[in-house]
Amino acid sequence: LADAQNQRSRGLPGFIPGAPDPDHRLPVTPCSPGTQVWQPGLPPPGSLPPGLEYLSELDLIIIHQQVDLLGMILGTETANKYEIKNSLGQRIYFAVEESICFDRTLCSTLRSCTLKITDNSGREVITVNRPLRCDSCWCPCFLQELEIQAPPGTIVGYVAQKWDPFLPKFTIQNANKEDILKIVGPCTTCGCFGDVDFEVKTINERLTIGKISKYWSGFVNDVFTNADNFGIHVPADLDVTVKAAMIGACFLFDFMFFEHSLAGL
Repeated sequence: LADAQNQRSRGLPGFIPGAPDPDHRLPVTPCSPGTQVWQPGLPPPGSLPPGLEYLSELDLIIIHQQVDLLGMILGTETANKYEIKNSLGQRIYFAVEESICFDRTLCSTLRSCTLKITDNSGREVITVNRPLRCDSCWCPCFLQELEIQAPPGTIVGYVAQKWDPFLPKFTIQNANKEDILKIVGPCTTCGCFGDVDFEVKTINERLTIGKISKYWSGFVNDVFTNADNFGIHVPADLDVTVKAAMIGACFLFDFMFFEHSLAGL
């Protein structure tokens, strides 16, 4: 819980106009030390995709990659797993990568995979499909793309990489592949012992409405493990399907820029 509060403090004060008071937005569930804190169940509004009601009031989503000790010891590439939490450190979703060992070994960070996101009851609420594609500016016609389904089988959006010779740029698209928002990263994703911020902007890039941050988690963790921590800062009233797409964007950034341990420095 303390880590989640520290990560929230890294957001920009007053960054989102009209953001609700974080101290009153969600109830705090008392727990004893060492006990997993879970997000309380919320009644699903009829207009929201099933399972995405948990995202409806959040202006900060924390994504924590779990450390795979066996993969760390053997030096092998294992399937990624992530915990998705709210600003209070309460777990709302759990994401597991589905891919074959051959792809992880041969294609490494470019591998095709599916990430299945389940809620605390084990129900799959979001599916993220990543095809095998390039990420080089020399292949502008076959850049990275994610498909977001919520619930599984219903496409609600895409995350698409856009060609740019200097900056990593992506767009959040709706189900019809119409651009909704842009994400612009720094010219270098080397954190140099600090956070790496990807700014969420309007289509014309004139207004910044949020950010996706890769938190620097310490020298030892970044050098010797692939476990990364991300924070998504967005307006609380942003459409839940767009928030789901941004969760997918975090996974994509992890694969593209931070999957190898030294990349996070």
